[in-house]
Amino acid sequence: MPKEEITPCEWQIMEVLWACGEPLTSSEVCKRMQGTVGMSMRMVRVLMNRLSQKEILGYTVDERDSRVYHYYVLRSREECVKEKSRKFVDSYFSGNGTNAMAALLQSFALTDEQIGELEEILEKSKGRGTNPPDPKGEPHV
Repeated sequence: MPKEEITPCEWQIMEVLWACGEPLTSSEVCKRMQGTVGMSMRMVRVLMNRLSQKEILGYTVDERDSRVYHYYVLRSREECVKEKSRKFVDSYFSGNGTNAMAALLQSFALTDEQIGELEEILEKSKGRGTNPPDPKGEPHV
């Protein structure tokens, strides 16, 4: 589990790596972000180093040039979204998932298709709340 939450700028870097699905150097990440974000090459390197310290990215050193690092994802987008969602619910709704869902649902107009998708998600989640909590705080899946 990461020591700190992923910042919005770090999230943009992670989106590039998740979309690519293979290790990238900081230069390659920067090139893929060009035009979408105003981050310098130095800032991208700093943020990728922070993500590595948070154990969200790993890296290998290039065989031909020890100054070049190839970064790869250690945590999936889904894992990070779940963590960010839990922290959001804890911060703004005192951990009450029902209040958080109600607030979000009341904030958007939903199509019949979206309502159907939500009903499927709710149906799948039935019974998960009956298991005792995991000692590490991890939800049962």
